[in-house]
Amino acid sequence: MTGVPARKPIDPAAARAAVVAVGPWLRDQSLPAPARAELAAAVRLTARTLEDVAPGNSVEVRVPPFVAVQCIEGPRHTRGTPPNVVETDPRSWLLLVVGAVGFDDLVEDGTVSASGSRAGEVAHWMPLVPLDLR
Repeated sequence: MTGVPARKPIDPAAARAAVVAVGPWLRDQSLPAPARAELAAAVRLTARTLEDVAPGNSVEVRVPPFVAVQCIEGPRHTRGTPPNVVETDPRSWLLLVVGAVGFDDLVEDGTVSASGSRAGEVAHWMPLVPLDLR
């Protein structure tokens, strides 16, 4: 039987290190943005951490242009546009991941698009990598 090998779980220390590396920019947006590879690592590792801690296929989390993951137990989605989608930009995602802003606040200001009855369940898993940005 052939199939896709299971993805190796994300190392929490690697995810934290990637987030800490972009921490100064998260604290102060007037600083130059991190290098694309550095930003991509922080976004991908944290999104895949969510995928690991909240396994399932009922909500798709998209952080273009870097990653899209499916998470949270429930009905599996396989074709077309998923019914439950959370989409945001890399900086907003990382601010959510570290606990600097709340999910509902980002949805309210339009920084996060959350569609579907289960999309808000992502908030339950935040912060993934708590970081004090003061």
